[in-house]
Amino acid sequence: MDGNAAKAKFHALEPDAIRRFLRDNPGFLLEQEGLLAELGLHAVGGNVVAFAPAALVRVHAAHQQEQAARRQLEAMAQENFAAQAQTHGAVIDLLEARNHADLARRVMDLAHLRFGLVAGVVALEGPARAPAGWRPLVEGQVDLILDGSQSLERMGFHAPALSLFGDQAEQVASMALVRLAIWEPARQGLLAFGSEDPLGFTADMGAELVSFIARVIERTAERWPIL
Repeated sequence: MDGNAAKAKFHALEPDAIRRFLRDNPGFLLEQEGLLAELGLHAVGGNVVAFAPAALVRVHAAHQQEQAARRQLEAMAQENFAAQAQTHGAVIDLLEARNHADLARRVMDLAHLRFGLVAGVVALEGPARAPAGWRPLVEGQVDLILDGSQSLERMGFHAPALSLFGDQAEQVASMALVRLAIWEPARQGLLAFGSEDPLGFTADMGAELVSFIARVIERTAERWPIL
């Protein structure tokens, strides 16, 4: 095929040329049963061409997929809204604490009652003793648990943190850990939540809400000196 012939064939297959051909030859498709089947169409009489069942199935499947994606987004939005509402309620509870021991009790209560978790714990490094109801830690233990002095939080299962949960440790399958810095000069501590669900806290999960609660605990605890 010479260059002119190839060029002529290319132009003959352009969309505009195809549309003109079909418009000028309306019966062409009706005579091409194989082509109709490939296009997901079938002739229903006269000059009428309809979508075949396979094409309708594809359209229905695409619609179902779109609906499933929308439902998933709506469910995620509802879960996020519920989590934020519970967090705001937890903040009010924490701000009403009367002392350090009451603050620790309220952390445990909100873990159980608001979030359905195994435990919520506040821990503090020494050498001075920890407040009543708080887990005592040796100096440097926060860095060891979080795997580094620059680490602010850790999500997921982490065996070195199990001791924070005391008698509930055997029930904990995942945890959220957030660093605390309280008083001046700052003493290092941890806010720890434990879940019996292995997927309750995962490494790819954001820690924003837990970190927000940690900041509230820091400010609340600073109201009172350690006696």
